Amino acid sequence: MEFDEVIDRRNSESYKWREYPDDVLPLFVADMDFRSPEPVARALGAYIHDGIFGYPRSLHPGDRSQAHELLQLVVDRMAERYDWKIATEDVVTIPGVVPGLNVACRLQKVGSSSLRPSVLTQPPVYPPILAAPINADMLRLEAPLHHETDGSYSVDWDALHRGIAQRPCLFIFCNPHNPVGRVFRREELARIAETCLSAKVTICADEIHSDLLFEGKGHIPIASLDSEVARHTITLISPTKTFNLAGLQCAFAIITNPELRKRFQRARQGLVPWVNAVGLVGAQAAYQYGQTWLDRLLIYLQSNRDFLCDFVNRELPNIHVAKPEGTYLAWVDCRKALIDPHDFFLKKARVALSDGRTFGTGGTGFVRLNFGCPRSILEEALNRMKASLTSTT
Repeated sequence: MEFDEVIDRRNSESYKWREYPDDVLPLFVADMDFRSPEPVARALGAYIHDGIFGYPRSLHPGDRSQAHELLQLVVDRMAERYDWKIATEDVVTIPGVVPGLNVACRLQKVGSSSLRPSVLTQPPVYPPILAAPINADMLRLEAPLHHETDGSYSVDWDALHRGIAQRPCLFIFCNPHNPVGRVFRREELARIAETCLSAKVTICADEIHSDLLFEGKGHIPIASLDSEVARHTITLISPTKTFNLAGLQCAFAIITNPELRKRFQRARQGLVPWVNAVGLVGAQAAYQYGQTWLDRLLIYLQSNRDFLCDFVNRELPNIHVAKPEGTYLAWVDCRKALIDPHDFFLKKARVALSDGRTFGTGGTGFVRLNFGCPRSILEEALNRMKASLTSTT
């Protein structure tokens, strides 16, 4: 099977595989170890073969004469997958979701009457979401998710209402959620949207993992609920996680409100550049020709997920993981093992995982494990983790 191929990435320009010594298996950063879709490689090869690397054409939302085919692909994708009708002028190209999060914070700060405006987050959550308000010199508020007895997570509505009552100007919402793997349901989204809109809080939705869902789960962009929610929402998406193109740095902000979109564009000026030409070429090829590859990938990832969860819950004493509904990331609960899991598994098992503490409140005692890799690598890492635990008991 194509995804079983083990590719030596240690001599490539790979942060994941060059951050640690050669004897460490890296399952930390959200970067899959699979070849990207062949049509993407072919399109990039053709572009590079020409040997000319000048400025790419600028894609201007609102200027229909400049509407690139790539923007139309985004529009068509939202309509076909989510029945969400948007226009090319609603789509802003940006070099990554993380820059988008930071721009969203900065634009809200500029528009706020507060001396130090605040941003509401839902930890444990992707560390750049926690960092974005701090980068903009804003206060970060928290409405931690509720950890259920079965290991899954849900919205803590009391915490959310307490957070909203503090009048943040922005709520950063991660769906599908990184790291806990929740895919939020329509009724949850509607209640979140109602809560935010009633307090005039703008929503910034990080939906980068929206294509990576399991067992018939369906993603619903929160902005697609209705036009009023969309008017107060900045939706961030990208093909980079879906098609393993993270190094190409291409993403999109979907903003249907012209005034909010104009403010977003102003806030990025001089700080966040356009997307490089290679990123645009790769994104277009992925969206045009990558779906059959993605269909096969999801089957493989779900099999990896099931294997991982069965192994952890059966073979690793005092460690538990709930099955993620989306993403290729598992949120592993090691609190009962009475270890510092990140340092323990790095030193004793030579397996590098993401430290749960970096995901904020509720992350202590957890690690995040990336199972987007060949099964043989996943098996070896889990067996190393088992051996490290059993050797100490």
